[in-house]
Amino acid sequence: MTLVFRTLEQRSSVRTSAVVANRRPADYNTAMALMNLDAGEHADEPEELWALFDVLNIACGGHAGDAASMERVVRWCVESHCAIGAHPSYPDRVGFGRRSLPIEATALAATLAEQCAALAAIARSHGRTVAYIKPHGALYHDAAASDAIARAVVTAAADTLGEAVVVIGPPSGALRAAAAARRLHYASEGFADRRMREDGSLVPRTEPGALLGDPTEAAAQACALAAHVDTICLHADTPGALTIAAAVHRALRG
Repeated sequence: MTLVFRTLEQRSSVRTSAVVANRRPADYNTAMALMNLDAGEHADEPEELWALFDVLNIACGGHAGDAASMERVVRWCVESHCAIGAHPSYPDRVGFGRRSLPIEATALAATLAEQCAALAAIARSHGRTVAYIKPHGALYHDAAASDAIARAVVTAAADTLGEAVVVIGPPSGALRAAAAARRLHYASEGFADRRMREDGSLVPRTEPGALLGDPTEAAAQACALAAHVDTICLHADTPGALTIAAAVHRALRG
C-alpha cells in the first residue's frame, strides 16, 4: 500500500505530524505544506534560515558534513523542535555528490547505511531519532530512475533508521515504488528554488536559469506546487537563500 505523507506541524513548541492514505482531502490547506531544507552542507549556514523550516535534511558525510557539523545541526533541531532528516549521497565529496558514480547496489546500500548510522548516533545522544531520509544530488535523480539504486536507498533507510522513517523524493518513479514495496511512508517533493520542466523534472544546474533567485517567483512556484506535493524544498546554498525562504514561508504559512 502506498502512503502519502502530509504534515500538520505548526511553528510551536511541539510539532506533530500525520500520515494519510492515497491522496489529500479536498479541503487540504496549502499553508500546512511541510517545508524542508538541505542543511549542514556549509559552515556559514545561518540559524535564521534553519528556523524557517520543519525538517532539516542533514548532510552526513557522503558529499559534505562531518561529526562536528552534524552535531551542530542536530543540537539546533533539538533546541528548536525541528525534525531531523538524513541527507546521504554517493561517496563523492570532491563532486559534492552531484555526479553519478558506478557503484554496485550492495556497496551503495552499505555506504548509505554508514552515513545514516553516523547521523542516527548523534541524534540518539540527544534523545532524538532521524525521522526522514532524502537522497542528495545525483543519487536523488538516479534513485528515481533506477530500481536497483532505489532499493539500495530504501534498504539503507529502513535497516538503519527503522521502519517509521519517511522517505522524501520525487512525486513518481522508482524511489517511490521502492518505498511502497518496503511499506515506508513517502513524502512527494517539489522545489521552490529550482526551475522545473513540463514533465516535473528539474532543469539541470548546468543549464542557464536553473535556479530561481527571485523571492516572489519562488514563492509563487511553492504555492502552485503545494497543492500537488507533500513537501516543499529549498537549498541553503542557493544565492539569497534566506530572503527566498522567508518569502516562501510567508506565502505558505501567512
